[in-house]
Amino acid sequence: MTSIGGVEMVDWNLAVATATRFVRPGPEVSRDEARAIVAELRRHAKSSEEHVRAFTRMAQPGAMGETGEAAPHDTPVLVVDRPGWIRANVAGFRAVLKPLLAKMEDRRSEMPGGAVLGAVGGKVTGVELGMLLSFLASRVLGQYETFAPASRDLPAGSQGGRLLLVAPNIVHVERELDVAPHDFRMWVCLHEETHRTQFSAVPWLRDHIEGEVQSFLAETDIDPGTLLERLREAAQSLAGAKPEGEEGEESRSLVDLVQTPAQREILGRLTAVMSLLEGHADFVMDGVGPEVVPSVAEIREKFQKRRASGAGRLDQALRKLLGLDAKLRQYRDGERFVRSVVEEVGMDGFNRVWTSPNTLPTKQEIAKPADWVARVHRKADGAP
Repeated sequence: MTSIGGVEMVDWNLAVATATRFVRPGPEVSRDEARAIVAELRRHAKSSEEHVRAFTRMAQPGAMGETGEAAPHDTPVLVVDRPGWIRANVAGFRAVLKPLLAKMEDRRSEMPGGAVLGAVGGKVTGVELGMLLSFLASRVLGQYETFAPASRDLPAGSQGGRLLLVAPNIVHVERELDVAPHDFRMWVCLHEETHRTQFSAVPWLRDHIEGEVQSFLAETDIDPGTLLERLREAAQSLAGAKPEGEEGEESRSLVDLVQTPAQREILGRLTAVMSLLEGHADFVMDGVGPEVVPSVAEIREKFQKRRASGAGRLDQALRKLLGLDAKLRQYRDGERFVRSVVEEVGMDGFNRVWTSPNTLPTKQEIAKPADWVARVHRKADGAP
C-alpha cells in the first residue's frame, strides 16, 4: 500500500493491540468446559448443514458426493475467542479498504504537512479503530467472512470465505437469556450456516457484493482529517465524552456522514441485498428450529427483546453511530420479505431470487414483497 515514509493510513497492528487490550473478558468457564463448548459448536455447525440445505433446497453447484447427496462445504468453520474475532476482522478490513486507503494516501501526499499527518494519523486511526472493534467483539455471536484473506492462524477456504463462531459471546448470551445452552448453540449455528450456504450455493453472489462495496468506496470523497474526526466521534461515544442530550451530526451513522449521492444509490442496493441475506437466515433458523431446537419459541422471544434494546444510553448511542440500528431493521424487514414471498410462491419460487443480480429485490421491494413477485414471477411466467 502506498504510504508516506513507510507509514500507512491505519496502523493495523496497533488496531489489533488496542482492541484486544480493551475488549471485555468473556464469561468464566473452566478449561474442560471451554473444550466441551468448542466441540459442541463444531458438531452443531456440521449438523446444521444438512438441516439448512434440506429446508432451503439450496446446494453448492456441482458439489455432489459419491452417494448422490450434496457434498459438505469446503469453507472452514472456526470457533474463536474475542481476540480471534478481532484479528480476523482487521485482516478483512485491511483487504477490503485497501483501494480507499491508497486513494487517501495520494490525497494526503498533496496536503501541507502531509508527512506529519502520516506519522501521527496512522497511530491515531489505529487506536480509534481498535476501540470500536473492542466494543463490537463482545457482541457478535457468529459471522460468515465473505472476503476473508488467508493467514497463518485463520486459513481461508478455497472459496474465499470462512465461518466464525465466537464461543464466549454465545455462552454469555445463553446465560443472560437463561435458555437451554444446547438449543441456543444450535440455533445460532443454523443462522450462520444459512449465510455459508447462501454464498456457496450462489457462485455470483460474492463477486456481486464485492463489486458494490468497491464501487461505494471508489465514490468516497473524504480527506484523511475528516475520517479521523468521524472515528474520533465514535470513540468519544465509547468513552461517554459527548454531553448528555447533545444533538448534532453524531446522531447520524458513520456511513451516513460519508455518503455522496452516488454512494446513497449504491448503499440502497447493498441494504436490500443485506436485508435479504439476514432476513433469509432468520427465516431459516426459525423454520428449521422446531425440528432440532425444542425451545426455539422461547429463544426467539427472549432474543428479540434483547436485540431490540441496548444495554443503556451509551450502548444505544454507539449503535446508532455505527449504523447497527439499520442492521436490526435489516433482520426484521428482510425476514418479513422472505416469509411473505414463501407464503405466496413457495420455497422454490422464492429461490428465484438467487438466479442473478437482476432478480435480487430492490430496497423498495423489500418493503413490498408483492412487487418483487410481480416483477420476477409474473413477467417470467408470461403474465400480463
